[in-house]
Amino acid sequence: MRVLVVGGGGREHALVRGLAASPLVDELFCAPGNPGIAALATLVPLAAEDTPALVDWARRHAVDLVVVGPERPLAAGLVDALEAAGVRAFGPDRAAARLEGSKAFARDFCRRHGIPAADYAVCTDAASAHRAVAARGAPVVVKADGLAAGKGVVVAGDDAEAHAAVDAAFAGAFGDAGATVLVEECLVGVEASLFALCDGARALDFGTAQDHKRLGDGDTGPNTGGMGAVSPAPALDEATRGRVLREIVEPTLAGMAAEGTPFRGILYCGLMLTADGPKLLEYNVRMGDPEAQVVLPRLMTDLGRLLDGATTGALGHLDLHWYPETCVGVVLANRGYPDAPAAGSPIAGLDAVAELADVVVFHAGTAARDGAVVAAGGRVLCVSALGADVAAARGRAYDAVERITWPERIFRRDIAAARAD
Repeated sequence: MRVLVVGGGGREHALVRGLAASPLVDELFCAPGNPGIAALATLVPLAAEDTPALVDWARRHAVDLVVVGPERPLAAGLVDALEAAGVRAFGPDRAAARLEGSKAFARDFCRRHGIPAADYAVCTDAASAHRAVAARGAPVVVKADGLAAGKGVVVAGDDAEAHAAVDAAFAGAFGDAGATVLVEECLVGVEASLFALCDGARALDFGTAQDHKRLGDGDTGPNTGGMGAVSPAPALDEATRGRVLREIVEPTLAGMAAEGTPFRGILYCGLMLTADGPKLLEYNVRMGDPEAQVVLPRLMTDLGRLLDGATTGALGHLDLHWYPETCVGVVLANRGYPDAPAAGSPIAGLDAVAELADVVVFHAGTAARDGAVVAAGGRVLCVSALGADVAAARGRAYDAVERITWPERIFRRDIAAARAD
């Protein structure tokens, strides 16, 4: 197969790495990619959100499968456009991508299909959102309805923080994503994520992870896109995974099919494991970032065959197998992230780290300049390592982090620490 991966972050680097190892993949391309991806695939200088150019390129180059990584092209209908042009694509169409593109749609969908989730109110103006906060009382969760790059959620510990979050959203802090706001019940428990590979009718358990969203050690500071992760999720045992599949994943697939929008792709279920059982925090309609960087290194089954099978309705004939090791990933971000990260600082030591056993450095926000790798975004690298258990994996990951020379970096020193004791 000739395969094109769309996107240029750490998630796409992890997808490209998995596809590069597939015997089914003869040629591999990535648009726009990054310096890390360039070692594995031919880079195509097209933006992930340039739908007409991507469709035209895929047709002219006889691409057999397009794998869409980020959420925005999915929500904008890239899969629809590719399929209309006769190009097979992995990922949900625009209608199915509403599960992530609109939190209000997702919450209403859960209510219609009896999927356990937080109670909520949908508010289209600040006055109604303030009333909803006052009625529920803190702690309370305030969410922007649309896509906000993982930063549109405030878990408010007191009423003042919640009202400030409402004001910020309607003042434009999250752009159009904050034009509608959800005020939700604050669920209590342990957070974890389960991924499901879906072909519209069937789902395979595609791994679990626990992410660290806060910027600082001890889960302090602002929410980010994710500062590190561990897979498998220590809190998701086999019995709980089975319950998530029965009570959340399977009803989601059945509900989407019943509503005429079958879901094909990777369904990410962000969960709160409460005293009453697992409840859905949010859907994503693609691999998470940095979760992909700790889930995919553990995958033993041919990724190319799996993604191909999901687009052809063949998942019923496939099995998933995983390496037994734990994977821990530590994100290195740019100083000033998430508000105002600087750009252009050089990064050294990557070649030496690449020689380490069971360690992979995924590029997320890098660029090539004068033969060197430089920081070009907020979250820049994810250093992932495999180990016999959590302690071994995180020890190997942090050892690799210390071998990278980049003075402007910031990172958490407690990724997966609670599970390493």
